[in-house]
Amino acid sequence: QVQLVESGGGLVPAGGSLRLSCAVSGSLFVSDTMGWYRQVPGKQRELVASTSRSGTTDYADSVKGRFTISRDNAKNTVYLQMNSLRPEDTAVYYCYVRLAAIRSEYWGQGSQVTVSS
Repeated sequence: QVQLVESGGGLVPAGGSLRLSCAVSGSLFVSDTMGWYRQVPGKQRELVASTSRSGTTDYADSVKGRFTISRDNAKNTVYLQMNSLRPEDTAVYYCYVRLAAIRSEYWGQGSQVTVSS
């Protein structure tokens, strides 16, 4: 059974930093795309950042230059370093992994990130 366990959320003042981690376990297949979405109550889930197995990255315009996604394939873990946080970054952040071999996606449990003004 594939499980994604997130850690690193919390409360931080504006301008601060947080690092989210998401460890994948129980998978027999290579993790292809890994990434992070976020969701605010009443709004659609928004893609924040993603990274391919080869390391190609993609970011939402709103976080470019402030957030950095990275992955450790040996540990099957994806990270999101968030700097210069703003109140509008407040959301629940979800990690995901796409396993192309079985055409499946799996999601983490969600981590609350709250940025105070």
